[in-house]
Amino acid sequence: MFDTYLARWGLVADGEPISTHSSDLLPVRRGGVPAMIKIAREQEERFGGVLMIWWGGDGAARVLAHDDNALLLERATGPRSLAAMAKDGRDDAASRTMCEVLARLHAPRLKPMPELVPLMRWFEPLTSGHHTGIIATAATIARELLSAPQDVGALHGDIHHGNVLDFGPRGWLSIDPKSLHGERGFDFANILRNPTPEIARAPGRLARQAHILAEAARLDRTRLLKWTLALAGLSTVWIVNETNTPETPDLDLAVASLAAAELEAP
Repeated sequence: MFDTYLARWGLVADGEPISTHSSDLLPVRRGGVPAMIKIAREQEERFGGVLMIWWGGDGAARVLAHDDNALLLERATGPRSLAAMAKDGRDDAASRTMCEVLARLHAPRLKPMPELVPLMRWFEPLTSGHHTGIIATAATIARELLSAPQDVGALHGDIHHGNVLDFGPRGWLSIDPKSLHGERGFDFANILRNPTPEIARAPGRLARQAHILAEAARLDRTRLLKWTLALAGLSTVWIVNETNTPETPDLDLAVASLAAAELEAP
């Protein structure tokens, strides 16, 4: 499937193909420069490509070439890893790095914004369903947040330790956006569910990182915790409704409970 793009864009394969649930990828070189072909298999991924093009390499990997189904992206080759930083005691630094990347992604741009998915629609599986317990609480909070959004703009939608990579001289840049539109604070909530279940559920970790993120990104901490609870609820609903996944909602239920407890703390 990559042969057409290798010929069209003057590329040489530089590794084995990679398949994910939504895309097919191939490491390549163009004129000796490392790059990556990404062929989307889902509409959501194609929307992400449109947003990557709009960002123009500012806060995100640069798009070197594209058509309706495929992107040629600059490839991350730096040795650093945010997940490794979080695991070896530099969790605060990893969170601040993601805040810096998001500040670039959220910065105003003069060119018209592409078509994006409103957060109101993204959250429909949670807000329109009948739920009980902590998920009912998450749904109520999601409706509250969505009814009066603040600092609205283009959102990445899936910022976490594995979607912000080391691009060497270009620094830390994001990949794989969901292409959403809504409140800026939503983009920080997923950081609190990552990089591993063990870290996300560690005693005191969510509370501390909520402080770090709120300070670094100039967010209202209470509102960030509400987005965290809402996102954990949405993720739980997705997992429960997906019949062909080995995932369980254990992590999201734990994060939802931690966020709810922190919201109730004096």
